[in-house]
Amino acid sequence: MAGTPRPIPARVRILAAILAVACVGLAIVGSVTFLVQREQAINGVNDRLRAQVESLEALADDSGPADVGGGVEAAEEELDPADYETVDDFLYAIVAGLVPARNEASLALLDGAPRWVPSTYSGFSIAENQELIDRVVDETADGTTRWGTAVTDQGSLRYIAIPVSMPGDPRKGLYVRAVNLGSELQPVTTAMATYVIAAVAVLAAIGVVGWFVTGRLLSPIRHLRDTADAISISDLSLRLEPQGNDDIADLSRTVNSMLDRLEGSVDGQRQLLDDVRHELKTPITIVRGHLELMDPSDSADVAAARDIGIAELDRLARLVEDIDVLATAEAESYTFAEVELGALTARVGELVAVIPGHAWRVEAIAEGVTIGDQDRLLQAWLQLADNAAKYTPAGSPIEIGSARDANGAQLWVRDHGPGIPAAARSRIFQRFNRAQIKRAVGGSGLGLAIVDAIAKGHGGHCSVTDTSGGGATFTIHLPPVEADLPAPVRAGDVVLQREASG
Repeated sequence: MAGTPRPIPARVRILAAILAVACVGLAIVGSVTFLVQREQAINGVNDRLRAQVESLEALADDSGPADVGGGVEAAEEELDPADYETVDDFLYAIVAGLVPARNEASLALLDGAPRWVPSTYSGFSIAENQELIDRVVDETADGTTRWGTAVTDQGSLRYIAIPVSMPGDPRKGLYVRAVNLGSELQPVTTAMATYVIAAVAVLAAIGVVGWFVTGRLLSPIRHLRDTADAISISDLSLRLEPQGNDDIADLSRTVNSMLDRLEGSVDGQRQLLDDVRHELKTPITIVRGHLELMDPSDSADVAAARDIGIAELDRLARLVEDIDVLATAEAESYTFAEVELGALTARVGELVAVIPGHAWRVEAIAEGVTIGDQDRLLQAWLQLADNAAKYTPAGSPIEIGSARDANGAQLWVRDHGPGIPAAARSRIFQRFNRAQIKRAVGGSGLGLAIVDAIAKGHGGHCSVTDTSGGGATFTIHLPPVEADLPAPVRAGDVVLQREASG
């Protein structure tokens, strides 16, 4: 199986795109310039041809004895056809008087054959260019002046052919004036060649400069790649060093933020594994110790060991269930909708009323709505109520209530138990942490961590304050409805993606 071809580096692709755009731009500018200059040169040739033969047509119009093909304007009074008796003499005078300039040629034809050529060759000769001669003879057979361009062995020739005749002379004369377009366009061609050389030099300069500039611009990306290659699950401490305030610097900062979240998530997972391992050791050690010390022949001892083992397995099952609930609370995509605070408060009041051992009372009911996942908010609020029932003396009253102000909504549970020491308030919402109180209460230590995860999943937080007269008040703070819910919101160590409902 053939290996996957190595992708073209971004540096090469960017430089190729720059050179392609520059090449197209230079080609367009050069082509337009060449066409304009070429058109101007051809128009100049036409003007020269027209100016040098205008006198012949003007004389024909003014004097009458000689007849030349019509179609060209203006006049120049140098020759008088009345002074000549034959077409031959008149053609001779024309050729002798109109000396061709550089890159020009003239020829007088009599009955289709070359008759007169200039005696002074400042230009070139077309007397032997039979291809051109045959062409102009055919074109002027109707007696009219003809313009044209002929490609011959002498190059591209721009010509004008004017028929000449005189009364009483049956012979047909033809005056031909031609300009070598190749020679006339030579300066334009030379300028274009110079432009091409300069364009190639410019492209080369763009390539050299672009190579170094793109390399410098892409160096942070290469550094990002090297950093990403160096990062491993065992070491997530490497960070990029943003330089400047451009898009690449913003990308570096975004990657650093992503690495911070990833490192926090990994650290949280490691902490969870450490905590779970620590929590599992105790029931396993207890069960193993009782099984090792159990006397198989003593039925009472076997029954006692069995009861202890089942009790510890039940505790393990509750621990696993709570871990699953916590993971769900931290990783679930919440379904947000408007939640009626009054209806939610009344529902919680109905559910907690069946928890034995305490006098439950709904103290305040807020009006209005909040934005959240009603099932998750109900779960968190009930968890606070259950936590209060466990950690407060039997028979003590517990109040619940809700409130709503400019800062958002608050869902609270107020107990009258021993309260939470100030030093413990910063860690009771962490996993497997319990406040040190006199009364030993069973549990996994994950209840408040679940509540905290749900609150953060809603863009809020949890707090604990003292209850007047003793006890603790736990409050879930939710952001105001007008505020945009953050997406994603980090809850615990896991990023929770939000789903907009409705």
